[in-house]
Amino acid sequence: MLPGIGTGLTTTKKFATCAIAALVQTSLPSRSSGLSNRPAFARSSQLSMSSSSCPTSSGTFKVHQFPCLSDNYGYLIHDESTGATAAIDTPDADAYKRELDRKGWKLTHVLNTHHHWDHTGGNLELKSAGDVTVVGPAVEKEKIPGIDSALGEGDTLTFGGTNARVMDVGGHTNGHVAFYFPDEGAVFVGDSLFSLGCGRMFEGTPSQYWKSLQNLRSLPDDTTVYCAHEYTESNAKFAKSVEPGNAELITRIDDVMAKRSRGEPTVPSKMGDEKKTNPFLRVDISEEIRSNVGATSGEPDDVVFAKVRKAKDNFRG
Repeated sequence: MLPGIGTGLTTTKKFATCAIAALVQTSLPSRSSGLSNRPAFARSSQLSMSSSSCPTSSGTFKVHQFPCLSDNYGYLIHDESTGATAAIDTPDADAYKRELDRKGWKLTHVLNTHHHWDHTGGNLELKSAGDVTVVGPAVEKEKIPGIDSALGEGDTLTFGGTNARVMDVGGHTNGHVAFYFPDEGAVFVGDSLFSLGCGRMFEGTPSQYWKSLQNLRSLPDDTTVYCAHEYTESNAKFAKSVEPGNAELITRIDDVMAKRSRGEPTVPSKMGDEKKTNPFLRVDISEEIRSNVGATSGEPDDVVFAKVRKAKDNFRG
C-alpha cells in the first residue's frame, strides 16, 4: 500500500513526474543552503508556554499545540473521522511522543515546512516508530530527513476529510512551504511569518520573501495563523519602533504583554490582525514604516522590505 492511501492523506500534484510515495494525479489550479547546526535565531532563554487544543471550523479536524525546546511550538493535527494524525514539523521527538500518548493518537504523517534542524530534528525517530509518511518541500527534499513525499506550490494534500494547499513561502529558506487548510480556516507557516514578525532571511532574496509574504497576506482575515516560535513580545517592541502611530498595534501590544505576564501563549494569531499590525506585511501600506527605515520616495516595496528586515536584524530594543 502506498503511503497515504488508507491512512488519511493523499497528494494531488500539478506534475505527475515528481518522485513521491503517495497518490499522484492532476491537480486543479490553486485558488488564490542548509543549516546543520542550531540556527542563530533560536534563543536559549526559557519562556512560559502552555499546551492547548485550538478550535477549527470542522468538528473532526483538531489542532493540538504544545511547547518544544526553548521557544518552539509543536503542532499535532488530528482527523477524528479517519484517525489520521500529522506532526507539523518535529522540533523534539520526545515532546511529540509525550503529547501523542497524552492525546491517545497514533502518528501517521510528518509535514515539514522547511529543513532547519529545529523543524526536522525529530523526523527519523518519529518515523522509526512505525507507518509514518514524511512530507516536505520539494526544493529542499535532499535536506529533509526521511522524506517520502516532496511537494511544492499549488500541490494539494488531502488529510483525512479535508484538504491543504501547499504554498511556496520561500525567503527564510529557499524552499520553505506553508500548509493552508481553507475549509478549516488554518495555515501552518513555520518560520515564514511570525506573530508581529517574520523569519530571518537566511537563504532567500528580498523580492522572493516579499512575494511570499504578499501571498500569505492574501489569505482571509479570519484565517488562524500557526507559527513556529513564541517571539511575539520581542517582535512587538520592534513593530512599535517602526510604527508607533499605529493605534491598533499599540492595543495589540498591550494584549501581548498581558498574556506573557500570565504565562500564556500569543500564538496562534489571526491573519486580519497581522495585516493591521505586522510591519513586514505593511511595507507597501504604511508611510510611517517606510520613513522610519529610511526608504526614499518611489523605492520598490521589496527593497523597503529588505530595509525593514535589516532593521529588525539589528534591533536591540
